[in-house]
Amino acid sequence: MLIAILALAAAAYFLPVLKGNTPDADPETEEVAARRQPVGPAFNADSAFAFCQAQCDFGPRTMNSDAHERCAQWIAQKFRQYGMEVTLQKADLQGYDGTTLRATNIIASYRPEASDRLLVCAHWDSRPWADNDPDSANWHKPVMAANDGASGVGVMLELARLLAAQPPSATDQAGGKAAPLGIDFICFDAEDWGTPQWSTQPDNGNSWALGAQHWAANPHREGYTARFGILLDMVGGQGARFYQEGVSKQYAPKVVKKVWRAADTVGFGSLFPSKDGGYITDDHVPVNEKAGIPCIDIIAYYPDCQQSTFGPTWHTVSDDMDHLDRNVLQAVGQTMVQVIYSEE
Repeated sequence: MLIAILALAAAAYFLPVLKGNTPDADPETEEVAARRQPVGPAFNADSAFAFCQAQCDFGPRTMNSDAHERCAQWIAQKFRQYGMEVTLQKADLQGYDGTTLRATNIIASYRPEASDRLLVCAHWDSRPWADNDPDSANWHKPVMAANDGASGVGVMLELARLLAAQPPSATDQAGGKAAPLGIDFICFDAEDWGTPQWSTQPDNGNSWALGAQHWAANPHREGYTARFGILLDMVGGQGARFYQEGVSKQYAPKVVKKVWRAADTVGFGSLFPSKDGGYITDDHVPVNEKAGIPCIDIIAYYPDCQQSTFGPTWHTVSDDMDHLDRNVLQAVGQTMVQVIYSEE
C-alpha cells in the first residue's frame, strides 16, 4: 500500500518512516561478490554540473513560462546531439487549482529499434512556489530547482553523451553477442505543481507527478515496456545520501538491490546506505502502478535535517547552483554507468 501524502511541515509529499539499519535480505555469496567489478566509462561530474547550469540559465522552468518552453527545446536538442530519437509528448494537464498546464514530456530513445529496454527518468520542471522556505516572504516566489529538477536531467544528459561515445558491448549468457539494449530517458513535466503548503485546499497526493501520470496512462509507444526503471530526483544536493525508498522496495526490490550493489562496486556505498528511508509520492509511483514497470526512486534523504527530510534547500529559494555538489553527481552518475553497462 502506498503511504505518501502529507508529511507535516517537513515535506508536502513525504511520510518519514526511517527504520534504521536494514541488512540486505538477499546477501551475495563471496563468489558472486568477487565477480563484481567496475565497468563502463568514467562519469564526468563537471559535464553533468554544466548541464545543470545550462538549465538554470533559462531561469525557473515553471509551467507555462517562456523559460520552460525554451529549456524544453534545449533539452531535446542536446539528446538529439547525442544520437537519440526524441519524442515530445505534449498534453494539457490540470493543476491542483484548475490551471491548465501546457506540459511536455521529453522522451529520448537510445537504440529505439531494440525491443529490450531500460527506463531512466527525472522531472525537469521547477516548482512555482518556494513554500518550504524559512522566510514566509519567499513562499510565492519560484524555485530555481538546480537540485530538484535540473540535477536528474543533468545526470541523464551526461549518460547520453557517454553512450554516444562508448556504446555498451553486451554478451548473452552463453558468451555470444547479445541483442542491443535500448534505453529511454524520460524527462517528466508538471511534477512539481503539487498543492502548496500555504493553500487551503487539501493535498491528497494526486496533484503531484502529473506528467508521469499522463505518460504512464498514455506511453509514447503502444504496449511499451521495459526491464525496469530508475527515477533520479534531487541527485546533486550538498550532503545528500540516498536511502532505500519504500515504494521502490515494495514494487522493485530486486532493482533496489541491483542499484545499491552497483554503488558499492564503484566506491560510493557510503552515499547509498542500506537503510530504509520513507514512502514518497514521486514520478515512479504511476510508472509502477499504471505502466506496470518496476521502477525505483534514487532520491536524497536527510533524516536529521529540521528544514526538510529532503534537505535544507528543498522548495526554497536556495535551491540554486551554489548548493550543488559535483561529488554527489559523480556518485549517482557512476552508479548509473555501472548499472547500465553491466546489464546483459
